[in-house]
Amino acid sequence: MGWISAAAGLALVFIILWDAFEAMVLPRRVTQKIRLTRLFYAIAWRPWAALARHVKKPGRRENYLSFFGPLSLLILIGIWATGLLLGFALLHFGIGKLRPDASDFISTLYMSGTTLFTLGIGDVTPESGTSKMLTVLESGTGIAFLALIISYLPVLYGAFSEREINISLLDARAGSPPNGTELLIRAQADDAGLTHFLAEWERWSAQLLESHLSYPVLGYYRSQHSNQSWLAALTTILDTCTMLMTHTKGSSVKQARLTFAMARHALIDLAQIYGTPPRILEPDRLSEEQFSRTIQSLKKAGYKIQATAATRSALDDLRLLYEPYAHSLACLFLIQLPPWEAEKSGHDNWQSHPWKEFLKLTESRKKSQQMQDHF
Repeated sequence: MGWISAAAGLALVFIILWDAFEAMVLPRRVTQKIRLTRLFYAIAWRPWAALARHVKKPGRRENYLSFFGPLSLLILIGIWATGLLLGFALLHFGIGKLRPDASDFISTLYMSGTTLFTLGIGDVTPESGTSKMLTVLESGTGIAFLALIISYLPVLYGAFSEREINISLLDARAGSPPNGTELLIRAQADDAGLTHFLAEWERWSAQLLESHLSYPVLGYYRSQHSNQSWLAALTTILDTCTMLMTHTKGSSVKQARLTFAMARHALIDLAQIYGTPPRILEPDRLSEEQFSRTIQSLKKAGYKIQATAATRSALDDLRLLYEPYAHSLACLFLIQLPPWEAEKSGHDNWQSHPWKEFLKLTESRKKSQQMQDHF
């Protein structure tokens, strides 16, 4: 019985340490299907997302979903710590000997906890040589585990911050929520600027791929505004590149092909790592009516574009390369994909503020006072 307990404890400690190593240290994609972290997020996200679907107001739903990423990380760290504590307790219970005689598992578990978290109370101490070796090993493991967690969090939030910077910059260039048509309209007659912009987003797509493959938990972190997201930004850039590659000429088209390749690469790899196979959108994200309105908006802005069958066919061929993957990720994370046509109503995020009504009231009172002083 003792050796069975020790074998189970050793296996549990190995599984926890290996999973933490893969999640926090190993800077590459892990392809194995059976993995503690992957299983945890698969189980935890489903009920959380199911509850979010019942929240009708988009703002409240986004606020609720924004808690999952940070909270799940804290719970995952707690699961790792509990697994280590239980694993070392099983090792002590199976092959160790404690003083005073701690034959019950609760006392062994208590001793494991005080050792792992380096409390050093000393009311239950190791007696045999094996117990002493296990105690030193567990104490060192606890210190290393805590140091790893402390060093991991700044790296994670640094990657999140890098991701959000470009998403915030997209607001004034592509609207809120962003869309490819609006981006092209605002960038009209600035081909050099558009080329530079797409080059920056090619690099952003590469950084997104690297950070989210290394730290998949970042996919669950929501953006600062409810009408922004990393997936919507990536899809907007792909839409923009698709329009340029299909309809226009200029130096920006070459850069659009490069950005499209990198952004599509990131999208497909992320769909694979999150286990979301491509799904065809129903109804079509770009209907015939929306297609005609989009072409008319671009023609009005100065682009030489014709709403022909050949144009639509070329556009659909490129859309098929990425939209099914974007749709599958959007269904997983409950993210709204950006529209194709520019939104005419509302303001960009930078144009709105919580004190708008207060300023209007202040201005109205100021004008009223000026009129009274005049008379």
